[in-house]
Amino acid sequence: MKLLRVGTAGAERPALLDAEGVLRDLSGIVPDIDGPLLADSAALGRIRAAADAGALPVLDADGLRVGPPLARIGKVVCIGLNYHDHARETGAEPPAEPVVFFKAADTVVGPYDTVLVPRKSVKTDWEVELAVVIGRTARYLDSHEEALAHVAGYAVAHDVSEREFQIERGGTWDKGKNCETFNPLGPWLVTADEVADPQALSLKLWVNGELKQDGTTAEQIFPVAEVVRYVSQFMTLYPGDVINTGTPAGVALGQPEPKPFLRAGDVVELEISGLGRQRQEFKDA
Repeated sequence: MKLLRVGTAGAERPALLDAEGVLRDLSGIVPDIDGPLLADSAALGRIRAAADAGALPVLDADGLRVGPPLARIGKVVCIGLNYHDHARETGAEPPAEPVVFFKAADTVVGPYDTVLVPRKSVKTDWEVELAVVIGRTARYLDSHEEALAHVAGYAVAHDVSEREFQIERGGTWDKGKNCETFNPLGPWLVTADEVADPQALSLKLWVNGELKQDGTTAEQIFPVAEVVRYVSQFMTLYPGDVINTGTPAGVALGQPEPKPFLRAGDVVELEISGLGRQRQEFKDA
């Protein structure tokens, strides 16, 4: 299933994109798309049954905002330097263990919402990423099979980053990762049953129409199953938590001088095969 949330910010309603690309209203069946729903197999079954029966009302998508496909996110766990080609382009050694950092849940916005270039920023960068959405509470998972069984679905994430804040201002990466609007998510949460192999997805990103990133999750140093298993050794993952799993080569940081960092007026588009496409215009904060 392709689950999404539509409407004005803070007042989104749950919806489903059916096999014919028609937007359907879920608000008569479930209150929202969130962690409790993803953990409730009976509620998900009701959605599937109603969709299969053609019983869901049609929504007029014209002019309707698409919000983040997940409400009330508990935490956004991020994995850094998780693609062989990205490590090479930045001159970094591939990590021996996953690099883990966090984004605040309030950085998450819709896939077509405006992204704000922070005040005094000169190194705002792009990163297309595969987001993993947790569907079952995960603690100390033992195997890759067990890890994948805890995944509810997948989505496109844009891990916007400010490289000066991240790298040159001391401390951890958090200052360059948590600026407002720095995590567009969606358009859909695609349930795990529709993603046959999370290590066989193409990722692409364009800036002002120019292709910048063209990668595949096959390049991940730590695949999705290992990321989920590994993270569960250090923290409890709850339904509705999100893991951003890293970006392939092609970011501004890895390009020759003068590096083409983002400015107000730039337009970024990104997509992952089967998971949909995003588009954001950048404006000054």
